[in-house]
Amino acid sequence: MTAATPRTAHAPAAPPQEAHASAPVETHCPYCSLQCGMGLRRAPAGAAGPPAEVVERPAFPVNRGALCGKGRTAAELLAPGARLTEPLVRDTATGRLVPADWETALRRVADGLARTGAAYGKDAVGVFGGGGLTNEKAYALGKFARVVLGTSQIDYNGRFCMSSAAAAHQRAFGLDRGLPFPLADIARTGCVLLVGSNLAETMPPALRYLTELKENGGRLIVVDPRRTRTAEQADLHLAPRPGTDLALALGLLHLVVAEGRTDEEFIAARTSGWPAARAAAMAHWPELVERITGVPVPQLRAAVRLFCEADGSMVLTARGPEQQAKGTDTVGAWINLCLATGRAGRERSGYGCLTGQGNGQGGREHGQKADQLPGYRKLADPAARAHVAGVWGVPPDSLPGPGRSAYELLDALGRDVRALLLMGSNPVVSAPRAAHVEQRIRALDFLAVADVVLSETAALADVVLPVAQWAEETGTTTNLEGRVLLRRRALSPPPGVRTDLEVLNALASHLGWEKGFPADPEEVFDELRRASAGGPADYAGITYRRIATEDGVFWPCADEDHPGTPRLFLDRFATPDGRARFVPVTHRPAAEEPDEAYPVVLTTGRVLAQYQSGAQTRRVPDLNTAAPGPYVEIHPRLARQHGIENGRPVAVTSRRGRAVAPARYSEAIRSDTVFMPFHWPGPGRANTLTNPALDPTSGMPEFKVCAVRVEAVAPEEEA
Repeated sequence: MTAATPRTAHAPAAPPQEAHASAPVETHCPYCSLQCGMGLRRAPAGAAGPPAEVVERPAFPVNRGALCGKGRTAAELLAPGARLTEPLVRDTATGRLVPADWETALRRVADGLARTGAAYGKDAVGVFGGGGLTNEKAYALGKFARVVLGTSQIDYNGRFCMSSAAAAHQRAFGLDRGLPFPLADIARTGCVLLVGSNLAETMPPALRYLTELKENGGRLIVVDPRRTRTAEQADLHLAPRPGTDLALALGLLHLVVAEGRTDEEFIAARTSGWPAARAAAMAHWPELVERITGVPVPQLRAAVRLFCEADGSMVLTARGPEQQAKGTDTVGAWINLCLATGRAGRERSGYGCLTGQGNGQGGREHGQKADQLPGYRKLADPAARAHVAGVWGVPPDSLPGPGRSAYELLDALGRDVRALLLMGSNPVVSAPRAAHVEQRIRALDFLAVADVVLSETAALADVVLPVAQWAEETGTTTNLEGRVLLRRRALSPPPGVRTDLEVLNALASHLGWEKGFPADPEEVFDELRRASAGGPADYAGITYRRIATEDGVFWPCADEDHPGTPRLFLDRFATPDGRARFVPVTHRPAAEEPDEAYPVVLTTGRVLAQYQSGAQTRRVPDLNTAAPGPYVEIHPRLARQHGIENGRPVAVTSRRGRAVAPARYSEAIRSDTVFMPFHWPGPGRANTLTNPALDPTSGMPEFKVCAVRVEAVAPEEEA
């Protein structure tokens, strides 16, 4: 890693200041992992609409004032009509959710969790978190599960986001941080190979870095089965069949070797395992890769030439190659390409993952994953258990072991896991095989949900707790660069609403833990710093004051004299011997290939105006107008083969269920593939169709490829 230079220690942070009409509070967007800087100015007294307005923060380095439509309308989420403002409990007589006071609701939750644990064992109680929770909340939730409930059954929806890239990072580099360099470095490299990411729609303010790359003379290669708005800007667009990214990466590495483009000096000095990885790649010759992927050999050669002849190159992956049952190996193959060409551990070069959720990076570092303790420590490591248990004031042996991954946990609901506390997630819409997951949730003996809105999952709960939003509480997030940021409270929550930390504090008290779960976020963060100290994701030197004055601090940061680490691996990799590890991988088919009964491939993704399960964005009028519902993107040639008319309902059926949505003709998609966005519930719920086949290393389900059939909906069914 990069050496640190001393710096001056900082005093504790000043209390957060709420917004005034003339003085906006500097904070961050509640959506994606860019965590764009923005300001919130309180609306004048008596003004109609949201209680605050979003203003730009041109000085913040990540987005430099730019905001997408979701960011610009984020204050709409704060309007009273868009959110919950009182607890709800299910009436045992009518079966309906009815308003209740907080004490009644909290007692119902505590009793439900305690009763289940006493009757069936501690692991009969589960906890499910989210990648949008702040670092403080993710930390407190993991501690609550393991200390108060004593359960091993905790995981979070970030498992569905970047877990394969995280596993590949760990395997190759010994450390997982989405980007091991600042976003600004992207504009300074010579070539970016962007795999399975549509930045123009998923994080538009980041697109400027690709624009600047090209303005500086750099080249852009985009790998995507669809010709997206991002792919339209590429110098070279490779459109492989969904599920064949691994073969594509191996084919490119084969050509690198065959054309003598490896960096033998770098390989010898800074890596291990090259002979086995090289042998695996050489079994994937160009003509074979063309047959597997559909990418012509001349395009493969052109990609290698652009990547290897540039003055510095990067590979950036997103959900396309990662959300597969072989996602870890697929990302590993792209990392091998970087290592073989010396494009890692150097400035303006490297591999990076474009993390998705707002705190997708921090959310996977501090203990809400099934196998993890704060600071990215491993739960199975005795030394890690001893350190964290010491911070928590409990015996190391009292901490449970690793539990189930996210889908495995959801699949166990109503069977091994009988009660669930859920925060910051909506798996009824976002989980694979969603109809089955909904059935499992309905089979629970008890479900408690803490959320801002009455999501599709919250609507099934026995108790719903209304919690504060991003602008109504202070807390930290860690963006895709590993930059720890401070979201400041700009407004007070409405009457009847509490923060997640206040909820955990109260539940812990009801369950016999009067101490150890403070509701003050800075107090929680200071404890997180101690728990993470010495771990891979070391926050010990990061304070609220430093974050505020330095536009964020990059971890690892071991003490308050440490400057933070914007760039990783320049001196050594985080492995025991300091060398990056090649991992030999070989192509294998998707878990579910097209056949006579299901001859078409379905891939899923996001659209510009919606976010994740849509629980928030579907409540924002401007966003809902821009993207009012699901659709099936289909090539006109494929549509005509099945008698499907543009704009008319089309049924998409997989082995797991059926979804119906309007057809949208597009020549930008492969003619053997259809695409559906996954933001909506109901008949057009894309995740009804998706395959829960899991990556054996990361536990990632195969969202990005499954076999389906398509057919026009009969007129009588339309009626």
